[in-house]
Amino acid sequence: MELFYFVVFGALGAVVVALELSKNNKDRINTSPGFNSFKNNYLVVYSLMMAGDWLQGPYVYYLYSTYGFGKGEIGQLFIAGFGSSMLFGTIVGSLADKQGRRRACITYCITYMLSCITKHSPQYKILMIGRVLGGIATSLLFSAFESWLVAEHNKRGFEQQWLSLTFSKAIFLGNGLVAILSGLFGNLLVDSLSLGPVAPFDAAACFLAIGMAIILSSWTENFGDPSENKDLLTQFKGAAVAIASDEKIALLGAIQSLFEGSMYTFVFLWTPALSPNDEDIPHGFIFATFMLASMSGSSLASRLMARSSPRVESYMQIVFVVSSASLLLPIITNFLVAPPEVKGGSISFAGCLQLLGFVLLRHVLEYSGHPL
Repeated sequence: MELFYFVVFGALGAVVVALELSKNNKDRINTSPGFNSFKNNYLVVYSLMMAGDWLQGPYVYYLYSTYGFGKGEIGQLFIAGFGSSMLFGTIVGSLADKQGRRRACITYCITYMLSCITKHSPQYKILMIGRVLGGIATSLLFSAFESWLVAEHNKRGFEQQWLSLTFSKAIFLGNGLVAILSGLFGNLLVDSLSLGPVAPFDAAACFLAIGMAIILSSWTENFGDPSENKDLLTQFKGAAVAIASDEKIALLGAIQSLFEGSMYTFVFLWTPALSPNDEDIPHGFIFATFMLASMSGSSLASRLMARSSPRVESYMQIVFVVSSASLLLPIITNFLVAPPEVKGGSISFAGCLQLLGFVLLRHVLEYSGHPL
């Protein structure tokens, strides 16, 4: 790989390490051995589940392109995954409450492993089924596991304030460290060991299988409160009334949706944007760099939001302007920088500029998660 990648990764790594070391731990909470055992068990499972998800991210678009699909067909596959997550995300929470959260977590593992297996087929219909399964799994990942944790924590009678310890560790590990290591491990499999773009999906299935074995052997079942279960129509009516009765809720939903839309556009297009002429780029290493940028953004955002100023409204205006500028970079470089005359090779100068812009985007994306 080129020195450029290592310089960007190293600079971000130094920033993240400095931010983590400067954190104030004076408010450390004393816990019990039983809670620590419970917390560590959950963190191991959650890290394995997130590894199964993060390993796939850098190589989805690249894998489809190696099967000969164009941007339009790949876009349809991505839309199927996002659409599946949107549709099933409205019902998986209530289903997990009724059928059992542990069972829902196991379903996540099985569904995502099946999705990984479909990546071995170059057939469009099989890949489409895999994307639908992946969307269902994503909905389960971000609902069933946290629901199980909260219910089990309360059922075992642990202190309520201890729950935040588990969540903070899970965010740091699952959404930070594991994401970075997954990108580097995927890069090792594909680029260093030359095992092909499907190798990260096989590795993801292995991590999911290990996590499922731990769930089966050590987790107990829990359910939602039957008195709080409402049918979907009632829930939708309640949501519609809340939106219609308060303009701020409608505006907040619109802002969040538009911002998320730009993020998913980035998720879909960062690979072809950095390699428009089939340049050889280290997808996993770049993904790990993005995750480092996210970690630094999350850490800085939490510090800014702890202050009385700037106000959230002013703060988010800056975030949106910087994000827009980052996404404008591919358009600007397309006009101002001449493309390479030959296909393949290493990343172009325009690609380097865009990568820096995308790193900045990933950094500021984390800011939006706090005030919104």
